[in-house]
Amino acid sequence: MTTRSFRVGADIGGTFTDITFLENGETVHSFKHPSTPDDYSRGIVDGILALLERIGGKASEIEEVVHATTVATNAILEGKGAKTALLTTRGFRDVLELGRLRMPELYNLNYEKPTPLVPRHRRYEIPERIGAHGEVVLPLDEKAVAEVARRIAADDTRAVAVSFLHAYASPQHERRTCEILTEILGPDVFVCCSSDVLPEIREYERTSTVVVNAYLGPVVRSYLRALTTRLREAGIHAPLQVMQSSGGVMSALAASEKPACIIESGPAAGVIAAARIGAAGSSSDIITIDMGGTTAKAAIIEQGQPARTTEYEVGAGINISSKLVKGGGHAVKLPFIDVSEIGAGGGSIIRVDAGGLIQVGPDSAGAVPGPACYGTGGSRPTLTDALVMLGYINPEYIAGGAVRLDAERSRRALSEQVCAPTGLDLQAAAHGVYAIAASTMMRAVKAVSTYRGRDPRDFTLFAFGGNGPAVAAEIARLLDMKRVVVPSHPGVFSALGLLYSTTERDLMQTYFCALDDVDSDDLDIAYRKLETSMVNGLEMDGFAKEDVEIDRLADLRYAGQAYELTIGVARHPDGTMDIEATSEAFHREHELTYGHASANDPLEIVNIRITGRSHSESATAYRPSAPQAQTASSGTQPARICWFGAEWGHLPTPVITRWDLAAGDRESPLIVEEYDATCVVPPGWTAGLDELGNLVLTASER
Repeated sequence: MTTRSFRVGADIGGTFTDITFLENGETVHSFKHPSTPDDYSRGIVDGILALLERIGGKASEIEEVVHATTVATNAILEGKGAKTALLTTRGFRDVLELGRLRMPELYNLNYEKPTPLVPRHRRYEIPERIGAHGEVVLPLDEKAVAEVARRIAADDTRAVAVSFLHAYASPQHERRTCEILTEILGPDVFVCCSSDVLPEIREYERTSTVVVNAYLGPVVRSYLRALTTRLREAGIHAPLQVMQSSGGVMSALAASEKPACIIESGPAAGVIAAARIGAAGSSSDIITIDMGGTTAKAAIIEQGQPARTTEYEVGAGINISSKLVKGGGHAVKLPFIDVSEIGAGGGSIIRVDAGGLIQVGPDSAGAVPGPACYGTGGSRPTLTDALVMLGYINPEYIAGGAVRLDAERSRRALSEQVCAPTGLDLQAAAHGVYAIAASTMMRAVKAVSTYRGRDPRDFTLFAFGGNGPAVAAEIARLLDMKRVVVPSHPGVFSALGLLYSTTERDLMQTYFCALDDVDSDDLDIAYRKLETSMVNGLEMDGFAKEDVEIDRLADLRYAGQAYELTIGVARHPDGTMDIEATSEAFHREHELTYGHASANDPLEIVNIRITGRSHSESATAYRPSAPQAQTASSGTQPARICWFGAEWGHLPTPVITRWDLAAGDRESPLIVEEYDATCVVPPGWTAGLDELGNLVLTASER
């Protein structure tokens, strides 16, 4: 009998929790389970057990569980993090409120900055001072720290952040303060210091990042403990890994200690999988669009590498990555896959404003109460209801029957709440909603391409998520993109992407120096110190030194600038930095990002960074299977009458499976219906399969 083993990917979404199994490194099984907002861990374990039962597997055959979670980002967006205190150097109590004096809405006189996560009365000043070069200017007042700790204990505070001036140069005062806090407060209070979370210059960004980390600490720690307990009770004793915002995975223990690293864990997984599949096929320049029930997320992949950033803001109703627009949220200066996120998904609620204009989102019906057609209590029309009325998605069920649909509820909700106030007929209203949603999602694509000096027409649009394939062709049309790729298992693609990821860590330190004055040997020593620390950390996670791959990066800027770009370090054969090649790479990136460069101006290094990752056979073994002609089953489903707007009107549209295209390309219109997603191929497109089984849509000449 063949031994079975499973690696499991679990991705929580606003509407569904997606579960994927990779059996023996080859076969993929997937399952969509309604999310359980009251306790997300319950939905994960129930989904895993349901899929095990369906395929006849055993809990003991699961070797690893890799998880992407929205718990961290939701805690910030909803203001449900832990009660947090901040200890800072005397005189720096108001750093969080001062920030950078930047506003994302320059001409909005009513704009209000986000409220700090730690109110002023829970921010404590400590007598101490470290100089910019790491020297002790004023010794730490340990009695003051102990007194503050006792006040915190009496206030029932659950988390404490420590951020002292110039702690990046010398962490000794912060480390001692954390020791005192832990001794007095005990292990149940989450304590972290900025020199461990972000040892980098800039007081505001460093303080904001460590405060976010502390604010999330008890929430994430409690959640991961609950999930681990549920898995154990279900007989699943495999190690639990968590996806980081940067695209690597880390142990559940490491995620509990540094939860700010997992704020955007879900979106990162799909981007990593898209990069792997693009590299395996013929698409190394990709723009991804991941649309689920609540949000649409876009990212850019160039030459097979996802764009990454350390410029990120969370909270205040947004998650945004931008070098140009700041001040809308709380700064988190950690590595992120560069994702643009917009509130537009299948569950986005449709409303008509006072001026008679139709709006789609950003609020969502989510899993509970859900779209009107779900029949689970939702009465507001959503994008999903519009798709049902257009004939684009199955009017009876989705997710293989996991969710039953009631088309009459969609008709009633749209008629009463959209058609009546606008005077539009049902089909025109539904298609208008579809067009508005596509236009909104187009903004996410432009945010990672046009706004950053890239022409989207030079890229392939890679669409996934439960609703991404339904709107991908319309988004591509709006941007004049000619090619759309929909991978296998699109609706659970982010969960599948978890199984492509490897264990990864990032380390950095400030190393301020004019690039022309760099001592190559001294810089190499600084990098090697970071690399030693990196290897030691990965060895503690069970990886051998020879299995660790390390990249060197540097934050560079023109002298006098207040912002940097992270550039991969070019190296000579002896391992030292190739200054000329690294400088040229910086000038190219500056030109792409900002539209100009100045090759004659001197450069500065601000920070040095390394990224270490493990080589993992299991993370790269799976490839989508090639299509087999004998799996075709054309004509097994009746055609649906679909509405494609005033230009095309109602058209009879064949409903086929992905593998029906194995026999050859088909002209539109088509509906490609799968267990976890539906792809709409509107007039003007041709659909086919590539050698990896990806669905490829090609625009007709127009």
